[in-house]
Amino acid sequence: MNVRRRLISAAAATAVAGLGIGTLTACGGDSAAAGNTDKFDVVASFYPMAYLAERIGGSHVNVTSLTAPGQEPHDLEISARQRGRVEQSDAVLYLKGLQPAVDEAVGQSEARTKIDAASLTTLEKHGNEVGGHAAEHDHEHGEEGGGQDPHIWLDPVRYAEVARGVGAAFAKADPLHAADYRKNTAALVGELDALDAEFAAGLKNTKTKVFLTTHAAFGYLAERYGLTEEAINGLDPESEPSAARVRELEKMAKADHVSTVFYETLVSDKTARTVARDAGLRTDVLDPIEGITKKSRGQDYLQVMRANLKSLQTALGTK
Repeated sequence: MNVRRRLISAAAATAVAGLGIGTLTACGGDSAAAGNTDKFDVVASFYPMAYLAERIGGSHVNVTSLTAPGQEPHDLEISARQRGRVEQSDAVLYLKGLQPAVDEAVGQSEARTKIDAASLTTLEKHGNEVGGHAAEHDHEHGEEGGGQDPHIWLDPVRYAEVARGVGAAFAKADPLHAADYRKNTAALVGELDALDAEFAAGLKNTKTKVFLTTHAAFGYLAERYGLTEEAINGLDPESEPSAARVRELEKMAKADHVSTVFYETLVSDKTARTVARDAGLRTDVLDPIEGITKKSRGQDYLQVMRANLKSLQTALGTK
């Protein structure tokens, strides 16, 4: 469809053509087409944004993800070809603050519809400790540096807020299919509301409310369901914990009856296994759903979130 293409100058069109955009095939990742289709062309920054675009857009959209399956989204670098796709898209759906390279590319582009998911809900500052016990722990030990937490999709309520905003933006940008976008948005929000209810009921009665992760991605989820996340690393999944932080976590795990160190699928589990071994704990996966791969415990967002719920129930000791 590419409703914006008609407005691009001849010089810009020639420049983009030089990148070879028109010959790409629609198969996802770096080889997917982001323009020259008869559909509403959406470029999504990474999986949670692509999932929203596909569910809300349905058969009317062609969705391209800038982050390939299995690629750690925080580390993404934008190629010239991908910049061309952003420029040629009908809409760009991204999460400002998660991927600096994407933020830069979107900021420099002339895409008519730029949808920042972070602007569609509320963000908070989170550090290594988030949730019910965090204030107590911070007072006793001090908290390692935090920052604005972009992991809003792991809270079904915030993710539903984003979905509503995306649906409205699609309807405005492509009014011919507005009714379908609204219908699809309502259906997705209903599923996210049901997921929220499952988490609330499933985590209501547990032996402990504290869980330990390698990456501080689950702060919003912890706050939503009355839990406390203790993270080995901060918001950066590749950062290294201090020796003092590791000793503190070992002490906390014993005091709060923590049984499991959670790691994720797209980052090395070395740190998690080292801490677990030293503290006499088990390890398991708690997936931040930054991408779906063969290692994922499910084929889409909803399935993996339900797998996360089961993992949490086991680790926390559901009564």
